[in-house]
Parts: sequence; C-alpha cells; structure tokens
Amino acid sequence: MKRWILVLLAVLPVSFSACSRQAAAPASSQGPAAASQIQASATTTANATAANAVSENAAATPAGSQPGVADTANGSDDAPVGTTSLEKIAELPAQHQLPDGRWKAGINYDAVVPAQPTAVAPGKVEVLEVFWYACPHCYALEPYLTAWRKSKADYIEFVRVPIMWGPIHRAHAQLYYTLKQLGRNDLDDKVFETLHQEQNPLMGNSPEETFQRQLDFARQNGIDAEAFRKAYNSFAVNSDLQRADEITQRYHVEGVPEIIINGKYTTDVGKAGSHENLIAEINDLAAGEHKH
Repeated sequence: MKRWILVLLAVLPVSFSACSRQAAAPASSQGPAAASQIQASATTTANATAANAVSENAAATPAGSQPGVADTANGSDDAPVGTTSLEKIAELPAQHQLPDGRWKAGINYDAVVPAQPTAVAPGKVEVLEVFWYACPHCYALEPYLTAWRKSKADYIEFVRVPIMWGPIHRAHAQLYYTLKQLGRNDLDDKVFETLHQEQNPLMGNSPEETFQRQLDFARQNGIDAEAFRKAYNSFAVNSDLQRADEITQRYHVEGVPEIIINGKYTTDVGKAGSHENLIAEINDLAAGEHKH
C-alpha cells in the first residue's frame, strides 16, 4: 500500500501534467491489492494521452507550435461533443469564434464543439475541473486552485467533478459526493493529504472494505457515522455519480486534471505551460465569456 503512494509522490516533480485514462483497474481490484493498477493509471502521463490523439487534430496543429503539446482527442467521429481542429474552428459562426490574444486555439486550449450547457445561473461563468483524488497532478494543482478560488472574480462559479473511468475512480468519486452531501468538501484537502502523504488509499479489496475505510476517515474528521452511511447510500449521491459519469463521457475526458471553461473550452497544465499560466488562462477565458 505504501509503495504506490511513494510512486505517486515520485512523479510530482516531472514536467508531465496529467493522469491518463489508461490502465483503469477492474471491478475486482478496489484495494491495496490493486496498487499496480492505481500506480499505472496515476503515473501515465499527458504524453500517453497525446499519443492517442486522432490524426485530424495532429494535422491541424500549425507549424511552430509548442513541442509536446497536443489536443485531447475524443477518438470518435460519432461522438456528440469533442474538441475540434483549427480548420473546423475557422468555419464556426462569428459568435462562436474563439477569443484572440495571449492564448492560442489548438495550442493552449481546445474548442468544445458543440458548446455544452452549464449548470450555473445567468451571468455566471462556469469553470469546471475534472479530477481524481489519487492523481498526483491533481494534487500538485490543488494549492493553485485553492489560492485562486479565494481571489477569483465573483462571476466565476467553480465546479468540481470527479472522473469516472473505472471502479477505483468511482470509489473516490463516491467519497467526494458523500462529503459534498454532508457539506464537508472542506475536507477535500484532507483527502488529498491522506492519499498522498499518509499513504492511505481510502479503499479496500471489496465495496464493504472500501466503505469501512472511508467511514473511518469520516469519523476521524468529525462526521457522524450514521450520517455518513445515510449520505453514502443516498439518492442524491447516486444522482451525482450518474452526472459525473455523463460529464466524463460528454467531454471525452482522457486525462486529469482537465479544466472546462463555460462548456466551450478545455485546457490543462500542459497546454497552458505551467500551473501559474493555467490560472491566468482560466481568468482570461472566463473574462472573455463574461463579456459576451
């Protein structure tokens, strides 16, 4: 159990910026025995995701683009939504053209075509992060997002959605939404620390053991056991999990952390160039949306 956490920490200093969907663990591997699958899923880099990009997006990358930066591809011509090439972007109506300026379409961010509806009030701009508690790159980004949330513009509404690739991801997603249902997402940082610093994966070799490990975490952080049990199995949490699965599918998320601005643009640390650049890019694209 300790070994896979140490491996997660070991990859933090490298330049790669995302955990890939590859090597999601099977349903029977939900605990410490699944360490090798978790390790593979968490340490596969954005380069592996980029290697799966469809040839259309690769061909659309203009000469002189930043090396090692590639579009995230949905991999299906029949998919209802996805990122698109610069040629297709050029064909969009004027009202859907991407903003000009410091950030370049196809290099620093991709268009979501067609744009997707958001779940925020009129006048608000949704900034959605798709993440996984066990992803070292999500853990590395967390301090930047925490600081940003304290200073972000009032019109920005931050939404967080856990990735739903496989049973391991679903187990952590259920913990996230249970804490949300209990009004305790202030414990998100504690969950990150528990996984990445305390070497506790918060899952077991069966659903029952996973629940018990997460219940122990909740009780240690001041949550009543019966309240946690009730929320964990609630209709609200199940509905949230279904929505997270829908978002994972709708945006064809192949790597986390991924940032989606107002249902129109996707970006990540690799595309932005650094954590600091990503925060600046989020602010700029959100400001552009707010002006519309």
